[in-house]
Amino acid sequence: MVAPLIAGLDKFAHLLVHWDQYLTPLVPRLTGFSAYTFMSIVGVIEIIAAILVAVRPRIGSYVVATWLACIIINLLLVPGDYDVALRDFGLFLVALALGRLSQEYGGTVRGTI
Repeated sequence: MVAPLIAGLDKFAHLLVHWDQYLTPLVPRLTGFSAYTFMSIVGVIEIIAAILVAVRPRIGSYVVATWLACIIINLLLVPGDYDVALRDFGLFLVALALGRLSQEYGGTVRGTI
């Protein structure tokens, strides 16, 4: 999955969007981290998740799905970001499908000559 890698890297550069705007104010209050610091941690997690999907899709896809579920919950707590939450729900379903496909077909080569 390229999307988590690009999003994770952009958490540091803010070329695509200023990511802090998508973070509910509850998170900095509960964690004690600034929004930027928290989103930088999020970026590292997303980069690791993307690498995990590439190396071990059977595990990584479910890690990404869980991560997307957390993002969706966060976005539902930010007024006006419901459209982004819906998009991430679509990505969540794709991650689950990848996980299911990798369980079914991962590690086997069918129909080789």
